Amino acid sequence: MIRPVPPSHPAYLRVVRTSAWYDLVVTAAFATPWTYALVHDALSKLGDALELGTLPALDPIETLYANLMGSVVVVWALLRIINPLPAHGLYDGLARTLFSTWQAYALAHGAPRWLWVFLAAEMALGIVQLAPWWRTRHTDLMNPPAGQPLGDAGR
Repeated sequence: MIRPVPPSHPAYLRVVRTSAWYDLVVTAAFATPWTYALVHDALSKLGDALELGTLPALDPIETLYANLMGSVVVVWALLRIINPLPAHGLYDGLARTLFSTWQAYALAHGAPRWLWVFLAAEMALGIVQLAPWWRTRHTDLMNPPAGQPLGDAGR
């Protein structure tokens, strides 16, 4: 079993930076209308070729939402690449939980099956970034400072 390192450990900051690089590579093309059109076409052709489903026809509102998401994720990724902090991993793990939830919702409602690949990556990176926080919280609850009853740690 792989033991998660504490959020303050340098290895954890490497995980935060690695997840940021993943986001930058996967999401940068969503940040502009021109690059999103290319990604949209490529994903649809790949999904069609693999019989995993295609995207609906490109429209201005879908493009807008893709560009907004891509722009925010690119900025968030750059922050974590340039200055990774333990709190960035916590917040990124929480954001990945939300992204995973909405991807699962989309899959349950007929989204192309190739979305499973992205869902798996979101879930894996989310778990890797949240596990150290859960372990730290659990350890703190089980080992409160002297004089504090069990469960009152950190109050």
